[in-house]
Amino acid sequence: MALVNGQNALLLDVGVAGAFVEHHGEIPPGTEFRLTFRWQGEELEFLCEAVRSQIVRPSADKNAIVVHTGVRFIDSSAATERHLQQMMATFVGRVLAAQRANASGDHQSEMLLGTIGDARRTRSRGYVRYQLHDGGWRRESTSSPKQPVNGFTVAAFEDEEELETLCRAYEDADEEGRSLIRLVAELSALAAKR
Repeated sequence: MALVNGQNALLLDVGVAGAFVEHHGEIPPGTEFRLTFRWQGEELEFLCEAVRSQIVRPSADKNAIVVHTGVRFIDSSAATERHLQQMMATFVGRVLAAQRANASGDHQSEMLLGTIGDARRTRSRGYVRYQLHDGGWRRESTSSPKQPVNGFTVAAFEDEEELETLCRAYEDADEEGRSLIRLVAELSALAAKR
């Protein structure tokens, strides 16, 4: 649970530089706002800037629409920075411990490794289609997992920076490489909720 300018929100993902948040009402890219959430009894508050925003459930009432917004942390107190670093260290430590346990044959660790990123995957619906057109990329939300001839379609929960890298790889690839990228994208699309 989190607060965006004092209004209830859901923290889907968090990192050292920013977060991915579900909330009601639109926040246009470039807008600054306060994001607050608790970790181990401590309140962490950040001044954030919306980097990208996508309506995931439209509504006739502007305040009832559900939006996923990627944010960049702009400012926070020294205490908040310290707590965020501790939080990230805890998460990384858990993942590394689960990977070590998995490598030694402890299959209980697979449960933890399998749940990493579940909040974002569970709340993101649909697909995003990337189409290469006249040397540039056109990105659009879609309800169809169909792969286009001149690009690819992936689950909406995929990381945008990784998708930018995939776009560059697609541009540089031959036809066989592009087919392989579409195959990987198709696997991503199969994991999406409609």
